[in-house]
Amino acid sequence: MDFAASLHLILPEEILSIAALVLLLVSAWAGDKASRAISVAACVALGAAFALVAPSVCGGASGPDTLAFGGQFAADAFAGMAKLMIFAAAGASLVIAPAFFERFRAMRAEYPVLVLLAVIGMCIMVSARDLITLYIGLELNSLAAYVLASFLRTDDRSAEAGLKYFVLGALASGILLFGMSLTYGFSGTTGFEGIHAALTGPMQTGALFGVIFVLASLAFKISAVPFHMWTPDVYEGAPTPVTTFFASAPKVAAMALTARVTLDAFGAQAEAWRQIVIFAALASIVVGALGAIGQSNIKRLLAYSSINNVGFILIGLAAGTQAGASAMLVYLAIYVAMTIGGFVSVLMLKDEAGEPVEAIADLAGLSRTRPALALCLAMVMFSLAGIPPLFGFWGKFVVFQAAVNAGFVPLAAIGIAASVIGAFYYIKIVKVMYFDEPADKVRGASDGAHWALLIISAVVISPLGYILTPWLGALADKAAAALFLGG
Repeated sequence: MDFAASLHLILPEEILSIAALVLLLVSAWAGDKASRAISVAACVALGAAFALVAPSVCGGASGPDTLAFGGQFAADAFAGMAKLMIFAAAGASLVIAPAFFERFRAMRAEYPVLVLLAVIGMCIMVSARDLITLYIGLELNSLAAYVLASFLRTDDRSAEAGLKYFVLGALASGILLFGMSLTYGFSGTTGFEGIHAALTGPMQTGALFGVIFVLASLAFKISAVPFHMWTPDVYEGAPTPVTTFFASAPKVAAMALTARVTLDAFGAQAEAWRQIVIFAALASIVVGALGAIGQSNIKRLLAYSSINNVGFILIGLAAGTQAGASAMLVYLAIYVAMTIGGFVSVLMLKDEAGEPVEAIADLAGLSRTRPALALCLAMVMFSLAGIPPLFGFWGKFVVFQAAVNAGFVPLAAIGIAASVIGAFYYIKIVKVMYFDEPADKVRGASDGAHWALLIISAVVISPLGYILTPWLGALADKAAAALFLGG
């Protein structure tokens, strides 16, 4: 494939890169007073990229025609579906940011630019078919994320979150580089296709350690146990719009990258990595559920909920089948809607002075003082718990079904049993809102953008969401098929 064709395949990334550079110049010249206009322009760029990627997903793009730059980059349907979720989550994070930061007089023009740069990194991550491409995308995303975590300079918690994320992220990057070097040493190539061919047959100990180190680094990015320790502190300390972004878009990118690395590059050694994935899945489900029970801050609770949900998604990956990859994508799509709904609800929890209300005890009696907000938040909680008829149940159902069909009945059974533990702390939030005496702390008004996003999320996760299942399942099947064709 010639260079012009490669440039055509990365057109969405080119648009985002040009937009980020132009908006960076605008922010330098116009200053923070142009932050809202820059945010709107960033949303337009994300919308344009979304429109360019959508046809490849609907058409199930796969095969050699989707490979760019000598096979290092794949613009296939699998990458495309992940990108659509990333663009949607990033757009939501941009829409909710101005109202939050302006309360602290901290809305700066570079926020949307950093989000765009992080999105570009994530696009490279999900399309990577080479270890070098993988690393470039991962670091571009991470460098922007470190700054975003510490974006609220006046808040010590935000500075602490940024520092913790940076230190632990640097450690994870070092582990990844070590794993990449071992993988390269034993396979003689950095391309996923070459690694797959080289690792066919009996696996050497050094190559096994390479797989382990690469997966350990990716486990940090998806906040899977035992590399989850940064998640509660960063989610609590980072500004809530940034936390919304971290809990949705990078999670999709890291999960899609993990699927591509395991099923594509290490696909010939499924038994080597499957044990690691199964352990991480079950440990994440249990630790996420147990860790959330004692939380008094709703952002920390949602952080543990995120860890818990990662475990369920990994069950789909552990199946190692096309149906498992499809189930992962379906779960991720539903998870993004639930996460955006949950964190938008948290953003709308404000007192009379406009200060955030994050203590779970302060939500007491919310159903009587703010019934619409309480209803939406209750829907999010029940959906995250996987309680039918809400749409979150479908996400769990498809991953368990994929595991059972692949012969992993005990894994599915343990996952189902462990999901009952998680239901406890979700229902606890609903109990506080509906049955406790009103604390009457949540009195602040919310703007139209927050209500619009919350209503959209609530409709998607409601029983009406099941109308989307044939369409969503068909897209996920096409995307998973593209992954198993090797791009």
